[in-house]
Amino acid sequence: MRNKVTNIEDYPLVLTATHIAEIIGVSKRVSYEIMEKSGFPLIRIGRCKRVTREALFKWLNEQYI
Repeated sequence: MRNKVTNIEDYPLVLTATHIAEIIGVSKRVSYEIMEKSGFPLIRIGRCKRVTREALFKWLNEQYI
């Protein structure tokens, strides 16, 4: 069982789809769909998809303003 993270700083600097799903409360599949949206700050490393912690929270804040 994973420890529940309560502070943004507790997440790693580079996040996976699993982290995104946990942060915003969606399934892993939905987090992959979000990562493919235009304007999402996606980092591709081979077939892996990642986003920096800072970029994710900045992007999330921009979505709800």
